[in-house]
Amino acid sequence: MHEAIGGQSSACRAADEAANSAARAFWSWSKTTRAERVDLLRSMADILEQERPTLVEIAALEVGAAPQWTDFNIAVAKKILLQACDLVPLLDDQTVDHPDGRRSIVRRQAVGVVLGFVPWNAPVALAARAMAAPVACGNSVVLKASEHCPRTHQLIVDLFTRAGLPKDVVTVVTNGPDESFDVARALIRHPTIRRINFTGSTRVGQMVAIEAAQVLKRCLLELSGKAPLIVLDDADLDLAAAAAMTGAFFNQGQVCMSTERIIVLDAVADAFVDKLVSKTRALHAADPRDETAPLGRLVNEEAARRVSGLIDDAVALGATLRMGGEVSGAVMQPAVLDHITPNMRIYLEESFGPVASVIRVRDVEEAISVANDTEFGLASAVFSRDPDRCAAVADRLETGICQINGPTVFDDPTMPFGGMKSSGYGRFGGTAALDEFTEIRWLSQHNDLQANDVEELLNLGRKEA
Repeated sequence: MHEAIGGQSSACRAADEAANSAARAFWSWSKTTRAERVDLLRSMADILEQERPTLVEIAALEVGAAPQWTDFNIAVAKKILLQACDLVPLLDDQTVDHPDGRRSIVRRQAVGVVLGFVPWNAPVALAARAMAAPVACGNSVVLKASEHCPRTHQLIVDLFTRAGLPKDVVTVVTNGPDESFDVARALIRHPTIRRINFTGSTRVGQMVAIEAAQVLKRCLLELSGKAPLIVLDDADLDLAAAAAMTGAFFNQGQVCMSTERIIVLDAVADAFVDKLVSKTRALHAADPRDETAPLGRLVNEEAARRVSGLIDDAVALGATLRMGGEVSGAVMQPAVLDHITPNMRIYLEESFGPVASVIRVRDVEEAISVANDTEFGLASAVFSRDPDRCAAVADRLETGICQINGPTVFDDPTMPFGGMKSSGYGRFGGTAALDEFTEIRWLSQHNDLQANDVEELLNLGRKEA
């Protein structure tokens, strides 16, 4: 169909073939009935549950995911696939009959081949998200697997094929770390690719957006986060501490929605931090290849060294390390840092590690100011026993998602998911996905139009001119 673009490496040639194969599969897949797609999505959800032990094992080997995290991934992936079933009936034409006898048809049409970049940190759930809505809308998909977990991503697609997904409706592209840019560029520029969805860091997302802009291809970008969790002076401190612990440490803090900044009013800060430390002491991290523990390891030793550097910098500048932070290889014990200030790197940098960073503030106004003092704007949370007070704070937070009296790490596939500012644009989830993965077309039927009517339209245009 097309020659490889972006170089002649074997990885680029494989990417070229994957895109061509997906294009060949698109036409027949786009003609399947709505009922067939729904049945298939349900079968895809079922097979993930059946293969849970295998997915747990491979995710532990490739990225150090604890079994609880992979279980959570599978649960979310199943919900995503089942929610995509609800999109299928919404693809029906919308018609408008006009007084002049004309009929307008608004049609949602599959776009073609969708390119999905999938990260390593939530390998099952985010792979399902990159495929579910596009496939439900009648598209085919090229899945760009993470170089950190190619076996996990390949297995997921193989399982979906076993569930009945026709050959090449979803194809997988893998590559080594040194080939990532060339392969990504080749895929973005490939003539068969029509839409792009990317989940990953802001740094890489910017490069994807620039490449896509050069060929005028639409992107959905879900990027880095620095989620604040605000604890007001009337909050349930036990609930807030439990949510902060979950948000900061689930999957070792390697989640875009992770609680990166815990902003606490001075009046309750001492009591809150004591509760947070007490709850965190019950957690333990270990390499899941060697030991079963609530937390797994970081993706690699380099990540552990980077997070340790953030902790050391904060302590050197006056922060208090209340507990944790010990490192053995890629395993880091959960850490609680108190008295974080703006001159510390961890105040602004995304840690993507198991660190709960506490920032103390005087009042609600300062809490809101600190929460918005970041380039990122994905998730947030606010805790108070007064729902109206929570809502008033939530309305002023510059994030695409805000949880009221709940952890920042939370997803509902029926709701639009995405960020503001440098956390990206576009939305996964809910009916918003229809706008991302279909083309809207207007068809106008002039049922009773005669030749003289057309000539009259032309004459009217000349008169007006």
